[in-house]
Amino acid sequence: MPTIHFPFRPLGAARVHRKVVVVGAGPVGLTLAIDLRLKGLDVTLVDEDDTVSTGSRAICWAKRSLEIFDRLGIAGPMVARGVTWNVGRVFHRHRQIYEFNLQAEAGHAFPAFVNLQQNLVEQMLVDRAEALGVELLWKHRVVGLDVRGFPTLAIETPAGACTIEADWLLACDGARSHVRRLMGLDFKGQVFDDRFLIADVRMSADFPAERWFWFDPPFHPGGSALLHRQADDIWRIDLQLGPDADPVEERKPERVIPRLRAMLGPERPFELDWVSVYTFHCRRLDRFRHGRVIFLGDAAHTVSPFGARGGNSGIQDADNLAWKLAAVLKGTSPDSLLDSYDAERGPAADENILTSTRSTDFITPKSGASRRLREAALSLAGDHSFARALVNSGRLSAPSVYRASPLNTADIDTFAGRSSPGSVAPDAPLEGGWLLPRLGGNTFTLLGFDADIEASLPSVRLPVSGLAAERYDASPGTAYLIRPDQHIAARWRHPTAEGIAAALARAEGGIA
Repeated sequence: MPTIHFPFRPLGAARVHRKVVVVGAGPVGLTLAIDLRLKGLDVTLVDEDDTVSTGSRAICWAKRSLEIFDRLGIAGPMVARGVTWNVGRVFHRHRQIYEFNLQAEAGHAFPAFVNLQQNLVEQMLVDRAEALGVELLWKHRVVGLDVRGFPTLAIETPAGACTIEADWLLACDGARSHVRRLMGLDFKGQVFDDRFLIADVRMSADFPAERWFWFDPPFHPGGSALLHRQADDIWRIDLQLGPDADPVEERKPERVIPRLRAMLGPERPFELDWVSVYTFHCRRLDRFRHGRVIFLGDAAHTVSPFGARGGNSGIQDADNLAWKLAAVLKGTSPDSLLDSYDAERGPAADENILTSTRSTDFITPKSGASRRLREAALSLAGDHSFARALVNSGRLSAPSVYRASPLNTADIDTFAGRSSPGSVAPDAPLEGGWLLPRLGGNTFTLLGFDADIEASLPSVRLPVSGLAAERYDASPGTAYLIRPDQHIAARWRHPTAEGIAAALARAEGGIA
């Protein structure tokens, strides 16, 4: 696929002012810019490059990310172009020890995951951003930052230097964030020594669209291996190399091809499409908001790739921040609402880092005792279900639940199920469509079941029957207050106008 270079457009002035500036045109920055634009804001996005990313990089887009992308207008093309999967298989040496289905129940608009190369997703996002009128400034490299007043960026471009002053600066510029470095912020956590080979392989193969993970496979003894199918006959292969591997040597075709031949067999034709050797970190900033500068995605927190928690958590960051910033800029919420971004996405990052660290420790044990424990769990898992819970090949991405959010209103009634304040509102099939697209977006929504509720909010009314009622544990009169990001803010068996107003005031940031 030929590389597309986006046009460089100079600002036309040595110094300009913009309300919202997003730095970094990866999936997180583009998602955020699109969401803010859909909420009626003028957005400028700057990036030092003029192309989408090289190689597949992030490939596994979780159901929650697809629901967010659906609201932004690209989920349909992603599902059509990508590879849908729900099933994973785990192998130990030559034997499958168990399989799992991440979406065993019916009645969801999207699958557990769609595999689609990051560069293809970025291109879809760029096209959508351009169609919506996002100001895209390619080949604009951030080289300086002054945050003593409004954030002021020093920019280098092919046409010379310029300066952009922003009301709000949103840093989405990745794990090596220039903005983070220029502000001198600590990025704390754990750096893992093991090296892994990623190879994007072009081949025709009849392997099913599933996640296959091996511990100590016969074709790669002593290490681990991962296989994923992607779009356009591209297959992602990850191979554990160990901490002493030379990253320069291991990228050479004469080193890569024999490893892939051992895995795929001597007769299967394939071509190398992209190769990389990586180590990984589990790190984060202490705070994601620093006045008028806010960090998202890998600029704020990084995890290992096992579990697809990096890109997907970054998309949730954007989803969380966009409606809050829009409310503040439109004057419907106080500035303090933005502090809830830290209060919600900080614990989400901690959860992802803890989960990712545990996966990495199991995949790459650091002591003799850890190796013996892992070997025992793997040996037993094929025949004993209790041991499968101990096997960790990467706990896959799931939406964060903001249990301790200051925006939640605590239950005063008893409910069963998972639809508690702070959780994502579950989708369900409706006649002629799906529930989730009718909730949230740019406003709070009141979801009621056989309820006659007087409220000044957009509302969705459903009967106390069917899958939606089941997933919300609904009885006549039950109601839910849904945030613009489709998280639940409050729920009642029999709400009052006063109770709804109080919950809305809290969720909009009016109550600290």
